[in-house]
Amino acid sequence: MGTICETLVKSKRSELKGEDMNLLWRLASPNFGPQVYNFAKRSLKSVKYPCGSTNSLLRGIHVFHCPDEVGIVAKLSDCIASRGGNILSADVFVPEHNNVFYSRSEFTFDPAIWPRGEMDEDFFKLSKMFNAMKSVVRVPEIDPKYKIAVLVSKQDHCLVDLLHRWQNGRLPVEITSVISNHDRGPDAHVIRLLERHGIPYYCLPTTIGKNREVEILELVHDTDFLVLARYMQVFSAEFLKSYGKDIINIHHGLLPSFKGGSPSKQAFEAGVKLIGATSHFVSEVLDAGPIIEQMVERVSHRDNLRSFIQKSEDLEKQCLTKAIKSYCELRVLPYEKDKTVVF
Repeated sequence: MGTICETLVKSKRSELKGEDMNLLWRLASPNFGPQVYNFAKRSLKSVKYPCGSTNSLLRGIHVFHCPDEVGIVAKLSDCIASRGGNILSADVFVPEHNNVFYSRSEFTFDPAIWPRGEMDEDFFKLSKMFNAMKSVVRVPEIDPKYKIAVLVSKQDHCLVDLLHRWQNGRLPVEITSVISNHDRGPDAHVIRLLERHGIPYYCLPTTIGKNREVEILELVHDTDFLVLARYMQVFSAEFLKSYGKDIINIHHGLLPSFKGGSPSKQAFEAGVKLIGATSHFVSEVLDAGPIIEQMVERVSHRDNLRSFIQKSEDLEKQCLTKAIKSYCELRVLPYEKDKTVVF
């Protein structure tokens, strides 16, 4: 390498001045080549970072809900920093005229310095210190994915969209089963998709006086939450109490103006200019649970009934997916009686 650089310096000496000449003489030095070569041989793993190798760092998420008082943010930050963690983002909400505190933090940490079990213990101590109503921590890379069951009636668009997103790794859940009150033939696209991935499908037709809730409870008892992907049955208060966990629902934004059968056709014929979708938690009051996500889109006189319905269904799919992801990423917290905080 030195010989090549010496030749270059001699040939270009008349064209180079000052710092350029100094740089080339350094390159021509017989000691420079081995230094470059030896540095290039070093593995990036040998480069030390203040908090350990970046390859060993994991991402954690923590949400906190407690009575408001001075010093909560300081204690949360100190809990993470004292264990070598680094806060990437932090959201805080303290509502006006309401003495409660909400926060969501994302941070990186080295599990060799802050083991997962000790992390739970540290945040539990904080929750006791501030009498927290909710304190949850997750490490998505190593914690089990949320287990869900999806319930669906006749319309497949939301279910198929969820399955494709899950298949492509864009939905951070484990789908344990699909339950429907409508039968589907063995050659139906959704049935083939479920069989391909080994997801059980249960058909439980409902009739007046036979809502199949006992059987549904048996199928979903080990899930973390349920998703109603256009499931057109109403759960009883007894079912909600027995299940005892969250249920996420999706419906079009044409209620309450257009009820009953074919609401999209009714809205189209009425010439509405704005359509939407709402995803919410299920409560004992029909379609009145705390809202998680809402989306809207404009329609116009240029839309026919087919494009009108397509836009409405696309909104439902996007809105439901966003609600599920927000829930899994610990972005949704209860607020007052019928509201949510969504970070």
